[in-house]
Amino acid sequence: MEKEEKNEKEEKEEEKEEEKEKEDEKDEKDEKDEKNEEDKEEKEAEETKK
Repeated sequence: MEKEEKNEKEEKEEEKEEEKEKEDEKDEKDEKDEKNEEDKEEKEAEETKK
């Protein structure tokens, strides 16, 4: 009985870890996309100045 409970707890922990990793990856990607968007806007602003 105790063993089963332990396994369930461990599985839940692993699921939490995976969820967190997915969130981190998503945040990283969003940050990258945001930076690319800003760079693009800056370039366009530079082009417009010329």
